[in-house]
Amino acid sequence: PLELRELGELRDVDMVVYDEDFDYDEASRTAIESNKQVKVIDRVLQEWRTRPGVNNAGGTASRRLHLHFWARPVEVKVDDRGHVSGFVYERTRPDGQGGVAGTGEFREVPVQAVYRAVGYFGSPLPEVPFDERHGVIPNHEGQVLRADSNERAPGLYATGWIKRGPVGLIGHTKSDAMETVRHLINDQGSWWQPEDPSEAAIPALLAERGVAWTDLEGWHRLDQHEIGLGEPEGRARIKVVPRDEMVAISRGE
Repeated sequence: PLELRELGELRDVDMVVYDEDFDYDEASRTAIESNKQVKVIDRVLQEWRTRPGVNNAGGTASRRLHLHFWARPVEVKVDDRGHVSGFVYERTRPDGQGGVAGTGEFREVPVQAVYRAVGYFGSPLPEVPFDERHGVIPNHEGQVLRADSNERAPGLYATGWIKRGPVGLIGHTKSDAMETVRHLINDQGSWWQPEDPSEAAIPALLAERGVAWTDLEGWHRLDQHEIGLGEPEGRARIKVVPRDEMVAISRGE
């Protein structure tokens, strides 16, 4: 709910919702009323219905964010060059039992990009314990536990969603990381002592192993490069995605 409210406060952006998406049946109303968080979400969306941009009828912002509900993805269309050109979805409706059913009505929206965002489930790493049922690494306060014995796995730690599942906001993630790092620091002497504890030994070891590393100065170099890419297009930045390119730019190569 907090992020949703903040979304509606973005500067120079109109939130566009459609009245047809708020035709609730009795089961839907009951579900909304029975869940405090869902009630808050619905209240925010209902407030957006009072704004000039409702049904895409008005608004003064230079950008618009359209939210469509009761929509089931059907097809992503591409043009002759293989680029995304359209998105087809089927309108759905409440089925009276808390679910949805297709209406047979299909709509196509012209788009240039499609992003998949349908939830999160952790993936296992080789030789690292993993809880297949919950999609997390079994742990106690970030200290990884062996799946067969529930004993600690020395030197292995987890934090974030792979530690606790896809719940919590940025504040939760910070305190979550602090808990894990606290154990890592306290435990370190029991499972690892470097031959050379000096700071200079770290880049020397990475270089010896052929690892392309960077530092804070390199991060600033990459930051300025991305900002420069975005300026001609009036954007805050254009992200460099491939890792090898990111490292090369940060290292000035």
